This record gives sequence, C-alpha cells and structure tokens, in this order.
Amino acid sequence: MSTPASFRKHPIHPMLVVFPIALWFASLVCDIIYHVGTLDLFWKTAAFYSMTGGVIGAVLAAIPGFIDYLSLRDRRAKKVATIHMALNLVVVALFLFNLGLRYSGMPAGDLFPVALSVIGMVLLAISGWFGGALVYELGVGIDIPPEDRIKDRRVA
Repeated sequence: MSTPASFRKHPIHPMLVVFPIALWFASLVCDIIYHVGTLDLFWKTAAFYSMTGGVIGAVLAAIPGFIDYLSLRDRRAKKVATIHMALNLVVVALFLFNLGLRYSGMPAGDLFPVALSVIGMVLLAISGWFGGALVYELGVGIDIPPEDRIKDRRVA
C-alpha cells in the first residue's frame, strides 16, 4: 500500500529518519570520546550539537510519518505504527530532556546524560524494529501486491 507522504512513489519518512539516527549515534560516540579521552570540550560541544540536529531531524521526519500514520486503515498495521510512534515520541522527549540537562551545565564528569543517550538509542532500535515490521511484514509504504509478500511472519 502506498503512502500519501511520498515523492514519486517513494515514502518520505524513511528517507528522513536516517538523519536523526545518525546524529544521535554521533552524539553518543562524541560523549564516549569525551569521557574516555582527555575531556576535550570539543567532543562535549559536538555531542550537544549532534543531539540538537537529531531532535530537529526527528521532528522533520515525524511530519510525513504522521501523515502516513493517519492514512492507515489496517488494524494490525495501525497497532504496530502506534507502538512505533509512541516509542519515537519517548525518544525525542528523552533527547530533549538530555539537551536541557546539558544546556543547564551538568558537571563535566557526570555520566547521567550519556546514560540517557544509551537508553534513547536502545529505544530507537526497538522503534526501528517496529518500523521495519511495518514495511517488510505489513507492506506499509510499498506497492507489492499482498499475495507476493511474506505471510507467515508475525508482528506484535
């Protein structure tokens, strides 16, 4: 089933999600380099701005994702999409809270923001699993006839 938020039959949401994923991962890597290395402020600053870019990218990716969500009619797909969306909202809120902590000036050696980033990335991976199920198992966003899709897989 094709989605309304698409460009030339290509769904926009999956095109955009790569940016927040990559930026949040880069932020975590910068945090690790900062804490394991010489506590060079460059890495702490890079982590902050990568995280900020990830939040902005997530909001931009959520717009076509929500448009696609509103078009779903299949109950099973809607259930999986709701879980996917809820997890993503939690992840964005977690990274926004994390940014707030960093902006307010957490002590240099505090690992709480790093722990929040790790939790955010784990939740993001789980959400990605549900997003993949939408596409690969339930056919959301693709124009392959249902009889040609794998039918024996089960989702949530």
